[in-house]
Amino acid sequence: MRFSKFGVTLYDRENSSLGATIFSPLHQKTTYLIGMNGEVLHQWKLDSAPGNYGYLLPNGNLLIAIKTEEGPPGLRAGGGKIQELDWENNVVWEHIDHYQHHDFRRCDNGNTIYLGWELIPEDYATRIGGGELGASHPDGIWGDYIREITPTGETVWEWKMWENVDIEMYPNAPTAGRREWAHPNSLMILPDGDIMVSWRHNSLIAVIEKETGKFKWEWCGPELGHQHDFQVLENGNYMAFLNQPPGPPGGPGSRVLELDPETRETIWEYAGAPRYTFYSSFISGAQRLENGNTLICEGMWGRLFEVTRHSEIVWEYISPYFSSSASEDPIQNNIFRAYRYSVDGPEIQGRIRLL
Repeated sequence: MRFSKFGVTLYDRENSSLGATIFSPLHQKTTYLIGMNGEVLHQWKLDSAPGNYGYLLPNGNLLIAIKTEEGPPGLRAGGGKIQELDWENNVVWEHIDHYQHHDFRRCDNGNTIYLGWELIPEDYATRIGGGELGASHPDGIWGDYIREITPTGETVWEWKMWENVDIEMYPNAPTAGRREWAHPNSLMILPDGDIMVSWRHNSLIAVIEKETGKFKWEWCGPELGHQHDFQVLENGNYMAFLNQPPGPPGGPGSRVLELDPETRETIWEYAGAPRYTFYSSFISGAQRLENGNTLICEGMWGRLFEVTRHSEIVWEYISPYFSSSASEDPIQNNIFRAYRYSVDGPEIQGRIRLL
């Protein structure tokens, strides 16, 4: 069983993409930067557990969201405090919004954009379909805003899904419940300023035209499997981690899909062989690396691994960092997302040396 071993279990030096990998174990208070042999190269101590993840800015600082206690009860993946930490662990910027959740990004203009929860007004909430087989929330149905703020915390742009789309077209999946509608789990800013978003509860990925607030590209369907980490690649193609796509008999299995946004043709994909050997029903993501390989975060199992274009595994790491006995789930080593950086790139700036 692969997950009975921890640390680096496979390393093909010739075919892997050399670099340092960052990840934040959920329910812990540390972000780790590790080398290709699993050695800890650097770490940041956090004031509380991560809302989900952190990543390095071009100036080498860590941008991360950590949990606060004041957000809405009963909703998962909440953060509440976005912080920028320098290499010495000093807080150089922070913004508190107790309703912030899942994803956040630093904009090219220095602003920060992030996802947040808000209760949907009743006249909109009554139009939401689906979720018949899941739980409801005593407060009503929570929806989401996307908010862009300046470094001083001023809101300069905000978008609410229920005000900008035809609600009836996007019902929750039957098992998604009615605590939330749509449940976005990732956002990414395109070079033209438009925004890519992934919504888990209705298996929807879309690009929001920032100027109009309308979808300029979308794909909604169960074949996306409650996906995560919708993104654009340098070649212009789109990529997403499909958590639970339907498939042939033989057990569940996840996929990483690269597609042409114009034709929706599959350009590349990774799946387990057999399917059940690669499966994470929640969280997770992927990153296209400099050498054309793909770093995959199979988040449910705390597994990070790198594959070639021919789906050959050339590096694998299983996180040894499990949650404490005081956490809500004391036997998990989940990782929401991970990234690899060149040690000579702007994010690392030669501060560390690989073995």
